[in-house]
Amino acid sequence: MNDLKKDLVFFVDLVRAFLEEEKKQPITKAIPPKEVGHKIDIKLNEHATNEEEFQIILKKLILNSPKSATKLFYNQLYGGRQSKALVGDFLSALLNNSMATYKIAGPQVNIEKEVLDSIISITNFGKKASGTFPTGGSMSNFMSLIMARDKFSPDSPTKGVEKKLIAYTSVNSHYSVSKNVSFSGVGRDNIRYVGANNKGQIDVKLLKSQIKKDIKNGLKPFYLNATAGTTVLCAFDPIEKLIPICKKYDIWLHVDGAFGGTAIFSKKYSKLLKGVGQADSFCFNAHKTLGAPISTSVLIVKNKEHLNRSFNNEASYLYQTHDNNYNLGQTSFECGRRNNALKFWCLWKSVGKKGIEKIVDKNFYLADFARKYIKSNKNYKLYSFEKTLSVCFNYKNFDPIDLCTKLYEKNKLMVGFGKFKETTFVRLVTINSENTEDDIINFFKVLEKFTLENPELVKKISSNEE
Repeated sequence: MNDLKKDLVFFVDLVRAFLEEEKKQPITKAIPPKEVGHKIDIKLNEHATNEEEFQIILKKLILNSPKSATKLFYNQLYGGRQSKALVGDFLSALLNNSMATYKIAGPQVNIEKEVLDSIISITNFGKKASGTFPTGGSMSNFMSLIMARDKFSPDSPTKGVEKKLIAYTSVNSHYSVSKNVSFSGVGRDNIRYVGANNKGQIDVKLLKSQIKKDIKNGLKPFYLNATAGTTVLCAFDPIEKLIPICKKYDIWLHVDGAFGGTAIFSKKYSKLLKGVGQADSFCFNAHKTLGAPISTSVLIVKNKEHLNRSFNNEASYLYQTHDNNYNLGQTSFECGRRNNALKFWCLWKSVGKKGIEKIVDKNFYLADFARKYIKSNKNYKLYSFEKTLSVCFNYKNFDPIDLCTKLYEKNKLMVGFGKFKETTFVRLVTINSENTEDDIINFFKVLEKFTLENPELVKKISSNEE
């Protein structure tokens, strides 16, 4: 039953089969959720499945799952595949080290600390800074909110939130901000969604006005979530303009760079996050733009004492050896935390900071290339802006929601749609640095050919609806 060597041989065969299928069929045939059980035997039974049948079922499951690393996948804010990072993920599963203490994780703790220290150095967060590897961008945002809450309402962990704390974020920020305010005890009624300018960035004047209004009403502004790469437009909030506001009113500034935060590695694009080193906390996802496996999320904090205050909880059965600097469970939300740092370390170690910079720059370049294609074709209308990883457009008078849905259902492309203000559009995201100019052109050609050959299949919208 349990034969690791034998199972690894099967695993390698499975990987080979998957990669071959990926070449032949980049977009997996869509199976309606209610039909999965009819096509693949996923039912769990009382007795064991024989080995041969188990392998057949598993292969069928893998080959019928969506493929996120192909040349035709532009649907999510993640995609592509960096092989060295993948090796790190495999090894993490094999070692199965929990990152709670040095005793059970050993040198893997040093690996995590090395990655964090290097990022702290790049961002100029300072000597008191520290960080952790949360389970994702949503958790990173949540942890930043908890630290801010505990700073301005120190009794919250024991007595609950008693002060009327007010949090601020852009109307274009990630949906996790709303959830996190709810989970934290601050309450959804105490979040202010600040309007955005025409480029999707938080409106600084509206923010100032709202803060003044809340203070006048006896409330305590305590937290501002700035976004470095909004989900739809990949807009970067003006961090430099937000810093003096937060300092003036004593507000915790968190920069959610889950999507675009990896721009810190680029000389050319790090300007988009100018001033990030003066924020209280900052996060990014290496699994979104660097091709690392999900999830590879990083959170750094200006003062490590905030991590200790909010997340340290003594446990005599756990923290038995080594000093607290190497017992990472005292500065993370989770105890039994997976080693996600190894993936990022393997990538960074193998290609260097220069190699990571090339990945970031390549993705921005591909977005620029896609925008140039759109601008040169009168059948397209562009809605996104320069220096972003999102390419938002509409093609002729095809309904973008229906177009994206039909492309998926007919196994042509994986691309999603988005909305900004009153306009809905197709949203292509360039997050796979293995793609080329030809791959971008091919995306548009597939879309164009599909609508040409199926003109009645996709809904149309009238010109006044655009």
